[in-house]
Amino acid sequence: MRMDERDRKALEDIEKHGCHVLNVMEGEDQPCFSYSIGINKNQNKPELIVVGLKSTLAHSIINNYCSRLKNGETFTPGNLYADFIEGFEVAFVEVDKKHYKEYFGWALWLYAGSNFTAYQLIWPTTQGLWPWSEGKSEFYMWAQPILNESGEIQKI
Repeated sequence: MRMDERDRKALEDIEKHGCHVLNVMEGEDQPCFSYSIGINKNQNKPELIVVGLKSTLAHSIINNYCSRLKNGETFTPGNLYADFIEGFEVAFVEVDKKHYKEYFGWALWLYAGSNFTAYQLIWPTTQGLWPWSEGKSEFYMWAQPILNESGEIQKI
């Protein structure tokens, strides 16, 4: 397999830091997103994707997630967790493999296919509204599509 400088940098980051974070800019039909590669390889724990938050914040969240996993913490879909976004709890859902091609291109390269698990971090609005809340905006739902099997999330 031929590797370019970006491939080598990703592999070096995985070796040195436990993961590499990729940031994908917003497109016409799709919000920005950031995701990890290498966590599953190093720790046999789920990769993480954060959709709809600025890349600097998402990058920080993913590094925090990787560090917390290294320190023995575990995360379970359906529970709420603090200390990812100041002042707000977050939740996780397991990403359905039907979304891997669209959202996890480099992970598909690293793992030579879809033989890995990934979680999506679900964040509330600054008003504390969640995907299951009444009164959420259409923009919020566009900015954070739910990547599990049903595309919906039940109240946690």
